[in-house]
Amino acid sequence: MRSWECLPSEMRTSSVKPYYSILRQKKAALFAKRAFDLAASAVLILALSPAMALAAIAVKLTSPGPVLYRQVRRTAYLKEFEIIKFRTMADGADKKGPLVTVHSDSRITPAGKFLRSKRIDEMPQLFNILKGDMSFVGARPEVEKFIAHYDDEMLATFLLPAGLTSESSIVFMDEEKILNSAVDPEQAYIYEVLPKKMQLNLEYIRTYSFFGDIGILARTLFAVFAQKR
Repeated sequence: MRSWECLPSEMRTSSVKPYYSILRQKKAALFAKRAFDLAASAVLILALSPAMALAAIAVKLTSPGPVLYRQVRRTAYLKEFEIIKFRTMADGADKKGPLVTVHSDSRITPAGKFLRSKRIDEMPQLFNILKGDMSFVGARPEVEKFIAHYDDEMLATFLLPAGLTSESSIVFMDEEKILNSAVDPEQAYIYEVLPKKMQLNLEYIRTYSFFGDIGILARTLFAVFAQKR
C-alpha cells in the first residue's frame, strides 16, 4: 500500500484513516490477493480464450460497432483506467440514454442479452485484472457521475483495486430488474441502490481477509449458477 502521505488529497481524511489503518495491518493478505489475481487471471484467459473468441464473433455478426466496450472508470487511489467488456448494447448507447441499464432496456442487442445473462460480457476484465487495474474481488468500478455522489467515507473503497465481483454484486445481482420499476433509474440508483452497495463495500474493507475473498468468489459462482436455473 502507499504511504498515507502519498494518497490523493481527497482520500487523506479522518473518515478514510480507520480503513487505511486496517489494511496496513494486512500486508501479507494483500500480497496474496495480488499473487492470486495474477495467477488466476492468466490461467483463466488461456482456458476461456475459445469462449471469448466465440463471444467476439457473436457481437461482431449481430450488431454494427466494435466488439469491445471501453469506458473510463476509477480504481485504487482514484487512478483512472479503461474497463473493457464485450459490447452488449448498440454502439454509442451510453451517450443516448442513462448510464444505468434496466432489464428491458431497448439498447441491449440480442447477442448482448445472452452475454449478460451468462455474465460472459465481463470476461475481458480478466485482462484488467492481469494488468493490475482490477482485482477478482473488490468494489465494482463506477463512472465519474456516480463517484461525484460519494461521501468522504465512501472514498475508502479506493484503498483497494476495483473488483470483478463483491458482496454487493451478489446482493444486487438482479439490479437491472430492481431499477426496471423506477421512474428515473439513475436517480433510484444514486439515492437507493448505491448507498446500500457502499455499506457492503466498506464492511468488506473492515473485515478484509484473503480467504474472505475466496469465499466471495465461491458465493458469486453459486449465485450465478443459481440464477441460471
